[in-house]
Amino acid sequence: MSSVRAIRGATQLQSDERNHLFERTGELVRAVLTENDITSEDLISIFFTCTPDLTSDFPAAAARELGLGDVPLMCAVEIDVDGALPRVVRLMAHVNLDRPRHEIKHIYHHGAKALRKDLAQ
Repeated sequence: MSSVRAIRGATQLQSDERNHLFERTGELVRAVLTENDITSEDLISIFFTCTPDLTSDFPAAAARELGLGDVPLMCAVEIDVDGALPRVVRLMAHVNLDRPRHEIKHIYHHGAKALRKDLAQ
């Protein structure tokens, strides 16, 4: 019996350039899928946020380029907190999975590892 699980992840960009955003977002989404052994059929939705300094494109557009066009995707702007890590794309994927929550692998890449040192691999 599968349950709905949430998988978190984040990556930090070096600059706000469309190709770089697509590269880092794609890397993050692929890692979430691979590390958790899930397919696009397991995905319910993915919610992306970007820090306010990222405006070159939508992370959801990068996910669609990976073949996730039939998965509901949404983007929003992260809260603009003084001193927050800049140029960060975050995601929360909702997934149908047949495993306990403690077995979920949350993915944090590049400078975003500092956001959740307890979860970063």
